[in-house]
This record gives sequence, structure tokens and C-alpha cells, in this order.
Amino acid sequence: MITPQVHHYLRESEAAVLNAQEVARVAMDLRQGGFVPDVMLGHNGWGEIWYLRDIFPRAPLIGYFEFFYRLNGADVGFDPADPIAPDTAPRLRTKNLGNLLALDTADLGQCPTQWQKSGYPKRYHPILHVIHEGIDTKWVVPDPGARLRIPDTDVELAAGDEIVTYVARNLEPYRGFTTFMRSLPMILSSRPKARIVIVGGDGVSYGAPTKDGRTYRQRMLDELKDALDLTRVHFLGKVPYATFLKVLQVSRVHIYLTYPFVLSWSMLEAMSAGCLVIGSRTQPVEEVIRDCGNGLLVDFFSPQQVADRAIEALEDRRGHDSMRQNARQTIVDEYDLRSKCLPAYLRLLHTVATQSRRTLNRAGTAIATGAAAPLSGPQAP
Repeated sequence: MITPQVHHYLRESEAAVLNAQEVARVAMDLRQGGFVPDVMLGHNGWGEIWYLRDIFPRAPLIGYFEFFYRLNGADVGFDPADPIAPDTAPRLRTKNLGNLLALDTADLGQCPTQWQKSGYPKRYHPILHVIHEGIDTKWVVPDPGARLRIPDTDVELAAGDEIVTYVARNLEPYRGFTTFMRSLPMILSSRPKARIVIVGGDGVSYGAPTKDGRTYRQRMLDELKDALDLTRVHFLGKVPYATFLKVLQVSRVHIYLTYPFVLSWSMLEAMSAGCLVIGSRTQPVEEVIRDCGNGLLVDFFSPQQVADRAIEALEDRRGHDSMRQNARQTIVDEYDLRSKCLPAYLRLLHTVATQSRRTLNRAGTAIATGAAAPLSGPQAP
């Protein structure tokens, strides 16, 4: 339970401490039963790995480091509609407490992309390895025969149709939803056979909700009103993975826009499925997509550019086939789960599991053996 009076800078940190304590309690029980891990690996963001070093001081620890919060060069201040406030800088600095605590306790770290690693202070770069989680390119494949039925309608879409797709965990500004929506009237009016398929929930994963309580989807529908032909715009909400894959496989054009922030797996999966991705010209996307090589890049804030590129691709069905092939080859060559990413993970695990604690230059003090004393603070539910 979070303390009601805690300073708002510290709410996430307090929640993470409670998570860390609960994991530590489980680890102490495991140790009491005689279990000692060869290596430990975990995400640092919600606190779970923070206290493991104190339970198993001789077991190497690998931390997953996803994003270091900063005032400049990333998501904060990127959108003029979300200006920097006086307390933004101290709030972000405090928000990195967990990052810094985990960096201090981990032997090695892993970041999914070079750009995400670049956000961490350079003093920690020697221990941070870039290894993406990987895409199963044997499963996420193009399918020229793919078909997708829109629920509660008689509409069935097929690969080869004029289909524009968009995917996000939630439909929100961080993933360019507002720019995407503003491009649709131009796309639909220019291409009368085009249909739009949108996957994502109405919550907020990143950033702030609207001030008036509307979802971002409702806000955009209210803004666009009659300019949008809703008979050809299909909101699927959150869908099972098999449906998500079908969405990608029927797509003629897939639009992926993001703030300078964590890169979505869905963009890489779209490329693996042979989609023509129109991506934002932002650092996470530019690390993977080469404009006019394996995809197309546009200004994040330009609905006109999004629409122009989408219309061009819909008009010329085969003209971008080489980009689609190059997109898939990029994922096979650089992000394939079995041949690239999983072996890299296993090498990292092997490295830390076989090196001595002295080589890793870490010291730890074991909690006294015998019955473990309870950790102070509230028990997690």
C-alpha cells in the first residue's frame, strides 16, 4: 500500500521498494531451502532486482535497463503541446532513483537498442550490452493469403487490399496517434477503396491523460467529425496475438510513429511480416529504418507527410515490394530471436555465470544465515 502523504516525486519509487521487498522475501525463502542461483536477471524498472544482491551476494546479477529519464534529447519537451514545467527536471532526476540503484547493484546490464543505451550516463556504458529481445521470424512472416474478418461486421479484408494499419498498446500521443488520425481524411478521400485498421486500447501507457477525461480516440473523433468516413475505419481495441499478426499480414501500409522513447516491438514485427512501414523520423525508428531502403520516414508532427506517403504506397501496389523485402531481411539479419538475440542472451548469461565475483569486481555482504528476519515496511499484498 502506497503512503497517501508521500511526495508525488516518490510515489513510483515507493511502489518499487515494496516490489523489491516482496521479491527479497521470496528470495530469502529460496535461500532457506538451499537454493542459490548461478546467475540472476531481471528488469530494473519496477524494483524487483534492487535487493537481490543482499540475499545472494555471490550470484552475478544482470539488469535489464530500458530507459533513462532525461530533460533533453528524448521524450520530454519533444511535443510542443506538452511543454516543460518548472518541476519537470527535478521530477525526472528523482524518477531515475531506481535506474541508479539498479546500475549500482548489477554486474552487467542489457539494453534493447543502441539509442536506449545512449540515454544512460556514459560512466555506465562499459557494463551495458545491447541485445534486443528478438523477433520470431519463423512465426512472424508474410502471408499472401492472409484474411482478416472485422468483428461484428460482414467485412473481410485480404492481403493485397488497400489496407492501412496502425498498432499501439494504447491510442495516445506518445505513439503518434493524433498525427495518424489527422492523416486519415486525406488518405480516405484520395483512396475510396482504402480501409483503416487500428489496434490499441483507450488507456494511457505513457504521458498524461486528457484534461477533460475523454480518451484520445474520442477526442480525435470529436475533432475530425464528418471529415472521417467511419464506415472504413475499424477500431479493433486490444486483440489476441494471432489477430494482431493477421492485421500485419493483410496490411498494405503500416504506420508507426513514436516520440523519442522506447521502441515498440510491433514495428519490428511489422517489418518481419513484410509490411511497408511509414515511420517517424525519430531516433528509435531511425536506428532500424533507412528511408526509401527498408521503409519510409516522415515528420512525426506532419499528417500531410503521413498521408502523402500512404497514398503513394496505396496507388502503386508493387512499387514498394523491394522495401518490404528489405524490411523483413533487416529483422532476419539483425533481430531474429533464434539466430541473433537468444544466442547473445545466452552468451551474456554464460559470461557472468562463469566469471568469479572477484573478476566482476563486486562485493556483497550476505544476510545472516538462519531464520530470516522480516523486512520492515508493509507487506505487499
